Amino acid sequence: MDTLADLFAFPPINRLHHDRTRRIHAVIRPRVLRSQSDIGPAADYCLAHHSLEGAEAAAHAEDTATFDWYTTHLDVGAVTNSTPTSVGRRVVVAPEPAGLPRSAISETPYYVLGPGTQSAPPCLGDLAADAYETAAEAGFGELLAAHAVVLCLLRSKKLGDTLDSWTISRLPGTVFMDHVGDPVVLARDLIHEAGHNWLNDALTATGCKLDDDAQFHSPWKQAMRPAFGFLHACWAFPLTMLFTVQALEDSTGDLHRFLAAYLDQQRSFLVSTPADHTRALELISDDGLRARLAAAYEQALAL
Repeated sequence: MDTLADLFAFPPINRLHHDRTRRIHAVIRPRVLRSQSDIGPAADYCLAHHSLEGAEAAAHAEDTATFDWYTTHLDVGAVTNSTPTSVGRRVVVAPEPAGLPRSAISETPYYVLGPGTQSAPPCLGDLAADAYETAAEAGFGELLAAHAVVLCLLRSKKLGDTLDSWTISRLPGTVFMDHVGDPVVLARDLIHEAGHNWLNDALTATGCKLDDDAQFHSPWKQAMRPAFGFLHACWAFPLTMLFTVQALEDSTGDLHRFLAAYLDQQRSFLVSTPADHTRALELISDDGLRARLAAAYEQALAL
């Protein structure tokens, strides 16, 4: 892979986005011909999953008004309730963490866009826009354009605090994360979580079935992990390493020390994984996907 754009460009994912969006729209609003919106197929794909989750929850609750809203707002209001960024319009929200629901669809809290959704305050919208631009300038624009469409900013913390961030497979293209008010750190974490969304889509699009019985030692978890979790770590963390190397060139003071310590830590983790990573890659049946996972890993290992 000559560039990061080559790394993230993967036709099976594009086909998945188109086909899955069409199917979801057909379920929510049958008999209505739905054309692609002006926000792009990847955003359509992400927002379709929000509309599906919202409509399903409303149906179970027998909430006719909310169900009708989802069936008539397949973009869940994102076209008019979004923030312009260098990678396209993004939905940036700041839900109260304590109010996030938990249910059978996710082990972690989550948020579904709906009729009550409000954009994040302008200061957070500006922070997000700066973070997207920072990531795009480092070569990760294609990744964030397709896999970080909805950004849920949670707790504000201090540099050096533990930052929680996650994705859930039922809401692809959506990321949840704490922040420290710095666009470089937010860009790093956006890349990490978008990487998870990318790999989830890639595995689905290629029909790769990973053997749950195969176990690999994860230095990030200090535990044995199945191939799915191990390969996710060996993809998402190397992406943040590649970004951090570039970010260090323009950083100073506390931020520079923070990023340098992070990069050193990730190097120490990655150096213990080559044998297991080689073995785990053998479980990936698609040549193109295997090559991309290997390329990102090898580039990070060489840092």
